Amino acid sequence: MLKPNFKEAQKRTKEDIKVLRNEYVISDEMKCFGENKKYFIKTYGCQMNEHDSEMISAILEDMKYSKTNDYEDADLIILNTCAIRENAHNKTFGMLGRIKHLKQTKPNLMVGLAGCMSQEESVVDEIIDKYKWMDFVFGTHNIHKLPEILKEHTKTNKLEVNVWSNEGNIIEGIPSKRDSKYKAWVNIMYGCDKFCTYCIVPYTRGKQRSRMPEDIINEVKDLINQGYKEVTLLGQNVNAYGKDFKDRDYKMENLLEDVAKTGIDRVRFVTSHPWDFTDNMIDIIARYDNICNYIHLPVQSGSSRILKLMGRRYTKESYLKLYKKIRNKLGENSSITTDIIVGFPLETKEDFEETLSLAEECKFDSAFTFIYSPREGTPASKMKDDVSLEEKEKRLYKLNEVINKYAKEANDKLVNKVTPVLLENISEKDPNMLAGYTDTMKLVNVKADKKYIGKIVNVKITDAKTWSLDGEINE
Repeated sequence: MLKPNFKEAQKRTKEDIKVLRNEYVISDEMKCFGENKKYFIKTYGCQMNEHDSEMISAILEDMKYSKTNDYEDADLIILNTCAIRENAHNKTFGMLGRIKHLKQTKPNLMVGLAGCMSQEESVVDEIIDKYKWMDFVFGTHNIHKLPEILKEHTKTNKLEVNVWSNEGNIIEGIPSKRDSKYKAWVNIMYGCDKFCTYCIVPYTRGKQRSRMPEDIINEVKDLINQGYKEVTLLGQNVNAYGKDFKDRDYKMENLLEDVAKTGIDRVRFVTSHPWDFTDNMIDIIARYDNICNYIHLPVQSGSSRILKLMGRRYTKESYLKLYKKIRNKLGENSSITTDIIVGFPLETKEDFEETLSLAEECKFDSAFTFIYSPREGTPASKMKDDVSLEEKEKRLYKLNEVINKYAKEANDKLVNKVTPVLLENISEKDPNMLAGYTDTMKLVNVKADKKYIGKIVNVKITDAKTWSLDGEINE
């Protein structure tokens, strides 16, 4: 049993990051382990988790498992978890409660926990204490070891806990079973060294470490050959890409340019930290038409005092300066979204009013807004939380009113305009329509034949709602 260790997860040494290329191996006895069996993966959280689930899927299918979208029909269930907020934590344990009842009727069902919650010492202690009926737990650093973990469990028939608490290396060669045939996640780096006081990610994902540019470019070229139209470059803080390289001067702006030069139709990137967003990055985005004019730029608070308590290392004023620089350089056809936390410990009404003021000034295209959720072990969890839940909910409601107003205004500006849309699938709104996204990340429902799925087409916007647009093909 290898349990996570919070103190070990905090460590940052000067040891070189290793790029390991032959770590993913499936032994002969595990190659048909899942034959005639089905797997189900439930994913919580960020895009990184979504891509991790794609890798878990590929590994299971390498063992001859087949996928099912019904957990009650599965022989193996994996919950790929998120530790960012309490809500995701509660959803996971709620799902485990339902699975426990299922396992009583299907004793051969295998159940595992993966992702960021698996890297939390307190969570694993709770699993060991109260969820002994589960079969295995693994973390974010050893996805490639899943076949060995399943093999070990079958030997002992006991709960197998195998979670590494380390700074992490880079494991190349793990396959992906991608959810889409047209757009793909591409990891460019792992981990984070920012240590914002409210955030648990540096503890669950390890230290900041960048993939080699050659590996990223080769992956993008391979995706182009498979017919993919769009890639999203993924990292906890993509703007810091390359800062850990010791033997080369190669940063995010260099990577963006090289990926754009592959000729892929669309390039996106998430998530950005304002601290590392450079003028060179803005110039490169403006220079290449296939780099989408969509920037997700988390601000978290409009109060410089609260930003300092959060450990964000920028001020309201410096954020606004960066924001305006991006808007001015990319022009009217750009889209900027953000993340905002309300009710952070010691946030006064005056602090919150500054957040509202910033939202009014920036007129974000949309925002992910949250009530502060303390995460065990982070510095913020030890701060005095003197804002009542009722007050937090009032502040969230008030903020969302502002965010919604400007999201609708931004969408209204697109009515009667023609914009390229990558049509991805049948619309959830209407089975006779297709759904896709503009390069500025606006959801569009389009009256179109299914033959257009997987293509970027010009769409005339006919109607705007707060969070989506309607349109028709404009040939």
